[in-house]
Amino acid sequence: MFRRVGRFAVHRPWLTIVAWIIAAVALGMLAPGLKSTRDQAEFLPSHYESVKAGKLQERAFPQTEQSASIIVFKRADGGKLTAADKQDVVKVSNGLQDKHYEKIAKVATGPQAVSPNGEIALANIVSTDKDLNNQKLLDSVKQLRKDAKPLLGNTQLKMGVTGQAASTVDAMESSGDTDGLIMMATLVLIVVLLAVIFRSPLIAILPVIIIGVVASVANGLIGTAAKVGGLKADASISQILIVVLFGIGTDYILFLLFRYRELLRAGKEPKEALAEAVARVGETIASAAGAVIASFLALLLSTMGMLAAMGPSLAIAVAVTLVAALTLVPAVFSLLGRAAFWPSKAWKKTPKNRMANAVGGLVSRRPAAVALLSTVVLAVLAVGAFSFKNKFDMDSQLPAKLESVQAMKDLQKGFSAGQSDPALVYLESKDKAPLDKGELEAFRGKIAAVEGVAQVAPAVPSKDGSVAQYTVVTKDKPTADKAIRVVGDDLRDAAHAAAPKNTEALVGGTSAVLADVEKAVAHDYKVVFPVAGLAIMVILGLLLRSLVAPVYLMLAVALGYGATLGSTVWLFQDVKGEDGMLFMLPIIIYLFVVAIGTDYNILMVARLREEVRKGVPPRQAIRTAVAQSAPTVASAAIILAGTFGVLILADNSMLQQMGFAVAFGILLTAFVMAMLLVPTVTSLLGHKAWWPGHQDAVRPSGPDDHQAVADAPSYSGHR
Repeated sequence: MFRRVGRFAVHRPWLTIVAWIIAAVALGMLAPGLKSTRDQAEFLPSHYESVKAGKLQERAFPQTEQSASIIVFKRADGGKLTAADKQDVVKVSNGLQDKHYEKIAKVATGPQAVSPNGEIALANIVSTDKDLNNQKLLDSVKQLRKDAKPLLGNTQLKMGVTGQAASTVDAMESSGDTDGLIMMATLVLIVVLLAVIFRSPLIAILPVIIIGVVASVANGLIGTAAKVGGLKADASISQILIVVLFGIGTDYILFLLFRYRELLRAGKEPKEALAEAVARVGETIASAAGAVIASFLALLLSTMGMLAAMGPSLAIAVAVTLVAALTLVPAVFSLLGRAAFWPSKAWKKTPKNRMANAVGGLVSRRPAAVALLSTVVLAVLAVGAFSFKNKFDMDSQLPAKLESVQAMKDLQKGFSAGQSDPALVYLESKDKAPLDKGELEAFRGKIAAVEGVAQVAPAVPSKDGSVAQYTVVTKDKPTADKAIRVVGDDLRDAAHAAAPKNTEALVGGTSAVLADVEKAVAHDYKVVFPVAGLAIMVILGLLLRSLVAPVYLMLAVALGYGATLGSTVWLFQDVKGEDGMLFMLPIIIYLFVVAIGTDYNILMVARLREEVRKGVPPRQAIRTAVAQSAPTVASAAIILAGTFGVLILADNSMLQQMGFAVAFGILLTAFVMAMLLVPTVTSLLGHKAWWPGHQDAVRPSGPDDHQAVADAPSYSGHR
């Protein structure tokens, strides 16, 4: 099949290229954009308590106004606020109120907004929209910050805006710079490394253009699927898509080009070599893509809508990349022929590749020692994974220089940190009868006694009196781990126990949502990972016609996963002293290290099988497979790891963790697992590795295969 696909693309290049361009333009113009959201509550299943509390709030308290952010005032010299300062706070607040910002109902302050120690004053920014991620609201917060500067001109005050909307503004602006950095670094790395590898400006630039076309088609298909299927996606999906498309796209292009160049060196004509390259690596690329797609689709089993929505989007992107690698790439290079390598003539002769040959020789001579050493190194690194500690406080990982972060620190000098985003407790009468006022006050006293709760406002009844709302301020910041534990465990337990007869208590708000997210993530890890692993094993089994090889390949992948997570934990928790890791880190490593990194293992084993089928001795087959595949694997891994490695330079600790984990994990997968562990274990198992299909049996195929074997270079210690 892959031979037919390759010949079609190679011999009808213009038809193939025009079809891709039409698809890219049409989908780019006509397909709907992908709607994204940053509200994690929207991604939780309806049975979680925080979701139930949100729905009760909408039903019983349908008013749309909600506190969006808080303005924090203090004296420039850090002293106590004077009477004049307090008047200036009112003047500034009124001045901002008079601006009539879109989506902002009012900017309100008052005597009660001054801290007990007299150093801090607050003004509440109230939104007319419950969606605190509404872009118009975020734009208004940005404009409010600018407008405040002249109003503070003749005062002794300094101010900053914090709270949910303000933190979102800062996070977006901070990550916006990083997004640009990622894109620029990705393009530079791909262009520079491809130029170094192939010494050709065309090969350096063409993959970027090809992937750009693929991205347009993929984004259009994802947008269409989103509209037809009601798919949602987290705001981070666009950044992840960039890396997936460029990372996987470059991998598959490299797989094809390295084999194309190898066949040209063997004396084949360009079109014949291209078609043969597709025939030889097509199954490998398709299997690698299938493993990645299966891994991404396993996310559909997640109870977290964020992950469930991410899975199909990434799967579509990989599927489009696969089709492009088998059709568009050979069509483009078919038109160029040998000119693709201009001006370099290095492609004509086989390089010495001393390092690759040395690795191949080592692996073939000392398979047991190499396998043991690789396993020990990975196992030692994996020990750190047992110390992994979830951290849900995303704001604490933002750069300290951001206004919302600084303003939150100032707020905590005078108020409880939970003031910026209180938890909400609801008490509902099951028979819809009005609640008893005495019981409401007694209930308030019991939840106020929970350790970690700073204060509880008096109950606010609904119109019919059947529901009461309590605003609960925690001592810690709402997104901090302590606040999540207090609200998700102690406060909920106390509220449920204290609820009067014939009533039900529900706890909602940001801290409650994050507590439920934590439960959902813990559940998903137990379901998604095993299913994804099983799916990858099935694909490997179909590719290799073996029941044994998929087992040890997946064990190697699991060991590499543990080593990646453990190394990241040791660096950030033990060396840097951070009190926790990004809670999404295990999923991120799963997406980019396990799913994508499996490509390199598949490439190595497929090449090993190809060499064994030629009838060469097993050790020689191992040596040749490693020596021939190492440059491809190394080049692809360095490009992908370098793309993520740029994130280490970010100010955001979350991005630093992500960047290091993925970059280091990809390098481990390529240089330890694919080049050392997998081929040595395969060598040690010998014929048993291919049971029961015996894919290692010598077999003549078509005439092209005979010729390729005859033309293939021999190995006698050097290339």
